[in-house]
Amino acid sequence: MGPLGLRFAISRLRGATRFLEGRARPSHVRDTKESRLLLVLLIAIAFALITVDIRGGKNSPVDGARQAAATVFGPIENGVSSAVDPVGNAVSAIRDSGERHDRLAALEKENAALKAKLGSGDRNRSRLNQLDRMLKLAGDGQYGIKGAEVIAIGAAQGFSWTITIDAGANDGIKRDMTVLNADGLVGRVTTVGPNSSTVLLANDPDFTVGTRMEGSDELGFASGQGDRPLRVQLLNAKADVKKGDRLVTFGSEADKPFVPGVPVGVVSRVDPSGGDLTRTVYVTPFVGFTKLDIVGVVVQGPKKDPRDEVLPPKPKPTPTPTVTVTVTPSADATATGRPQQ
Repeated sequence: MGPLGLRFAISRLRGATRFLEGRARPSHVRDTKESRLLLVLLIAIAFALITVDIRGGKNSPVDGARQAAATVFGPIENGVSSAVDPVGNAVSAIRDSGERHDRLAALEKENAALKAKLGSGDRNRSRLNQLDRMLKLAGDGQYGIKGAEVIAIGAAQGFSWTITIDAGANDGIKRDMTVLNADGLVGRVTTVGPNSSTVLLANDPDFTVGTRMEGSDELGFASGQGDRPLRVQLLNAKADVKKGDRLVTFGSEADKPFVPGVPVGVVSRVDPSGGDLTRTVYVTPFVGFTKLDIVGVVVQGPKKDPRDEVLPPKPKPTPTPTVTVTVTPSADATATGRPQQ
């Protein structure tokens, strides 16, 4: 039996009870034994009808009465439900809206984290590439290096061209050690702390390093000029040098402050010789001093001078395109054997 049939049977039972109470207990009649017996009998009949309805299922003998009750009470129930549904729907919508907002916020947070992760990944890939190239350079020169990260530049040390790295005495770093990166000479260590060190960059005006020209072995001294090319004084005033020639470090006694063979730069301009005892050339350094990140401190020099082995391969010259113009005579000129007037 459905909820509506049970409700119908109970309502009938309540109605009968109220009827008997009204008949049996009027204001001018006292309760009698017969009225109590009648009440018990009607209650028993009501329970019997409920039992028959439950056992009968769809074929219940009171199904007709139940359908009639459904016809009467159904619209009322639907009306009450329709009145209540907007409130329930509103509450549900508010709850769902809050859940959607929370989910969107979570997705936005996940996207932001993903973007940060991708950005970090790109930076890590770039740094890994720098480290790989630096290790290859160190391998070619047979340098023992200690890798470090640049943690401060320029302003932290004053007005000179310097950087601070996150390696110090506890890492085996000492004063006057050569510093390089994947491109070439960075500078030399000037101050050492327990866990950090200061490096004077090769473009600082107080920086000087001995150089050797690739191929010709011409010697000179390179000095920094800030954001301008290095100024190199060649010892041979008549040295045969031209734009595009490359230089490496000559090296120092006991490899301090400079080990030999570290790439320095490319000649960008040559001053004409004017009878001076030296010849001046200007060199564009291989290293970009304004974008330093991963560097290596040479803690052990090479067993022998690597000479030019550490220099990168020379760029191939770009062929100059040639244009050939072919003159084709006209048909009339070919037929008459002479040009038209």
